[in-house]
Amino acid sequence: MQRLFVTCLAAALSAGTARAAAPDPVAALLDGNHRFAGAHAVHPHQTAARRAEVAAGQKPYAVIVGCADSRVPPELVFDQGLGDVFVVRSAGHVVDDAALGSIEFAVAKLGARLIVVLGHERCGAVEAALKGGPVPGHVGTVVDAIRPNITQATAEPGDQLDNAVRDNVRATVERLKTSSPILAPMVADGSLRIVGAVYDLDSGAAHLVAADPGREP
Repeated sequence: MQRLFVTCLAAALSAGTARAAAPDPVAALLDGNHRFAGAHAVHPHQTAARRAEVAAGQKPYAVIVGCADSRVPPELVFDQGLGDVFVVRSAGHVVDDAALGSIEFAVAKLGARLIVVLGHERCGAVEAALKGGPVPGHVGTVVDAIRPNITQATAEPGDQLDNAVRDNVRATVERLKTSSPILAPMVADGSLRIVGAVYDLDSGAAHLVAADPGREP
């Protein structure tokens, strides 16, 4: 009986240590981006064995809500592989009902516990919304969705487009944090984290965006 108790205790301590040592998902993404920006990407989880592993099911640890811009593919930017991140993309990372449903699926069904809203500098969709005026076709739907998010950009110090990109990220983060019935309760109880980031097209680095513009470096 004593040997069984010791064995069970050792197993519990081992499991607790493993849980404590589990990497922070934000840190894991930023580490991957650091590798990418430094031209030291390791391209993890891209083997035939990994392909076979995830063919049976997926458990992405993070959702990336990003812009559809061809220069900002999240899997490359964060040096991730098959089954690591669940990606939802649209111009200006606009979140409509279909995109929101996809995000909710990744969280509620697949178990992702981190959402990263990824904007990028010199975003064409944000620039169009900032400039105003008519736009062709269904592009107007995208621009109209972004405009309410960037009304303060011209009043903030610094480059107006950079301000607008960050403001658009913040607004999307806030929308997701307050989205019911799935995301908001999980944010409130601490089981889901939602953060914003902006990608630098020139350096390849992604930087977290503070919720309060006054806290930006």
